Amino acid sequence: MARSPLTGTAELADARSWLWLTSALAAGAVLVWFGGSAETWNWQPGLAATQPWRWFSAAWVHLSATHLAVNLAGLAVVSWLGVRASATRADALAWATAWPLTHLALLAQPALQRYAGLSGVLHAGVVVVALRLWRSSTPRERALGIAVLAGLAIKLLLEEPWLGALRRNAQWDFAVAPGAHLAGALAGGLCALLLTRQRRRATR
Repeated sequence: MARSPLTGTAELADARSWLWLTSALAAGAVLVWFGGSAETWNWQPGLAATQPWRWFSAAWVHLSATHLAVNLAGLAVVSWLGVRASATRADALAWATAWPLTHLALLAQPALQRYAGLSGVLHAGVVVVALRLWRSSTPRERALGIAVLAGLAIKLLLEEPWLGALRRNAQWDFAVAPGAHLAGALAGGLCALLLTRQRRRATR
């Protein structure tokens, strides 16, 4: 089997874990859009303890066709970035772990009584990929990782999540929840750093 110029055979297998995860996120979003009920699957803090599937399913619920299309486009970008960064199984596991943690973190913002969409989980994936790039052995990859993290930090600051649970934007036909973006970024970073540390200890 020929090796990719960016990855070896084993690393390609790792990248497939990343692609499986992005496929699960995309497939769930499409299935819920065509056959699900938002109130059954979205995030509601009052139901977090008794209906734990919402920790995951909230990412699949979308409020409009535009909402779904924008998030699927973002998912395609994160999927490509993961392959570009040679994302490992540990990276995929970090992102998968950050998925429910992103929504659980919304308990810190009780004013957000309903939440739906992939955007929070996408922010988690972006941070995981950026940290993978930052740890690359090549200067170009490291520079890309730093640039992605810096750009994301600026975006989060400009969104000012501390000013309120929801933000209306004339460009979109749905309300944006900046707190979910911040929650996803923090969950992705925490999970990526913890799993990387565990992996390093295991290889010593």
